[in-house]
Amino acid sequence: MATPTPAPSLPAMGDPFHLSLLRTPRGRFRVSLPPGGEFLLGTPEPLSRPGAAGQSFCIPITEMVGVQLGGSGSPPTVEGNQFTVFFVQREKRQRWSLGSLEFTVAPGSGLAPRWVDALQRSIQLHGVTRPRKLLVFVNPVGGRCRAGEIYRDRVAGLFALAGIQTEVIETQRPHEARELILQQDLGDLDGLVCVGGDGTFNELMHALISRTQRKAGIPEDNPAATLLPPRLRIGIIPAGSTDCICFATVGTNDPVTSALHIIIGDSQPLDVCSVHHHERLLRYAVSLVGYGFYGDVVSDSERHRWMGPMRYDFSGFKAVLCNRSYEGTVEFLTAGGTEANPRDQTRCRAGCLVCSESSHQLLGGSEEEKLPQQESTGAAVSEWQREQGRFLAINLTCMSSACPKSPDGLSPSAHLADGTADLILVRECSALGFLRHLSRHMDHRDQFDLPFVSVHRVRALRFTPKQLEGSEERERPGCRGWKGLLRGLCWGEQPLSSWSCDGETLPHADISVRVHGQLIHLFARGIEQKMGLV
Repeated sequence: MATPTPAPSLPAMGDPFHLSLLRTPRGRFRVSLPPGGEFLLGTPEPLSRPGAAGQSFCIPITEMVGVQLGGSGSPPTVEGNQFTVFFVQREKRQRWSLGSLEFTVAPGSGLAPRWVDALQRSIQLHGVTRPRKLLVFVNPVGGRCRAGEIYRDRVAGLFALAGIQTEVIETQRPHEARELILQQDLGDLDGLVCVGGDGTFNELMHALISRTQRKAGIPEDNPAATLLPPRLRIGIIPAGSTDCICFATVGTNDPVTSALHIIIGDSQPLDVCSVHHHERLLRYAVSLVGYGFYGDVVSDSERHRWMGPMRYDFSGFKAVLCNRSYEGTVEFLTAGGTEANPRDQTRCRAGCLVCSESSHQLLGGSEEEKLPQQESTGAAVSEWQREQGRFLAINLTCMSSACPKSPDGLSPSAHLADGTADLILVRECSALGFLRHLSRHMDHRDQFDLPFVSVHRVRALRFTPKQLEGSEERERPGCRGWKGLLRGLCWGEQPLSSWSCDGETLPHADISVRVHGQLIHLFARGIEQKMGLV
């Protein structure tokens, strides 16, 4: 008498494989769930029909989205001879899609529900970081005003397939998400999700960090305070104009890709800058804190919101023509260490060794949060430095700040979670020279290889502007001879620029900035080095 097939409850290490001969659209396969249940393996059966795909498959349980009885195009059933496995499938350019594979068992064998049960148990065992309940904020007016449609049509079904409970809030007014996060009980949640642009993400990030510090009694207005990382992770479903943070942490602004990263429970730490004016917290930032060119672009674009996303191109064109520079003093605390080189041509990718080393230091309590005046780090010294003069742009970024128009970003070698930021100083130059610098952000050339540009890896920054009250207007290089309309666009000398902090204009020019290593975590894993299809 044949030995009956044992019910495939999740095997312990050392137990026999769960093995069945199953039919798939690719042909017949010997399908197994090895001890430990880490992979679903399939080996083509030699008796497969002629012409059937004979390639073996290996689906990691950690990248399995869900499993259900029935076919992929039909609703789940209680009985039947089919079950379907849904999994992450890698496409080109860092995109992920939902892959599926249908399995058909022998009629009357009862194997389909047993396989579903075994795989669901494996997912539960190896998916301890997966979210079970999420609070989702949809910004209906952010970016291209398609956030609601994107969530309903492309994301909600994936969350349901993965068995994730969601509470969805479509915001109706500014700061609504912030108020809810600060006041609502979040104890039963595993994460927050924003559907919108970078501005929507920033609102959630600010609220979550502030909530955590308030509950811990940590004064955010104290620039020297050591901040406590929030427990909850944040997921970003991109629906904005630039989606810079998605590009830097996932490699694409595809909503399905981001949803799949959330589902499988990826976690990517992220450095955050706190920006203070004296003893008052102004904002937190993760992408760009910019003075001069970018500050002028953002502040001017606010006067042209009727133009939509085109207002940034218009204001950028004006800023290049005007070629304004601003006088002041920049003080910065260098990161130190022989590896701290923003021009080393390395790239921060998934499993980055530089960021991993920073994680070990944080766990060991050795993060240099107290900002010493001078500290030895290997063969180099971390110290305060000062530069004075006129600057066209002062840019500080904790990440590459890549986007579709600038695929390498402001600082291509910046790291997501090493406890530092890259400071880019662009000194006064001609409009043509500055245009050369900007154009190199779009064609993969070294934007720092210019005599008026310098870049430093830093842990903190202070900026003090020089007031130009009562000074006479003087010609900017490249402005001489302009008349009529062009001259009218650049209406005189401005003593101060504005700081742009992740797209928001700050009310003060004299600020201090400090990098807090790995202060928040996203549902992401960094940009992957290599891709392959299952």
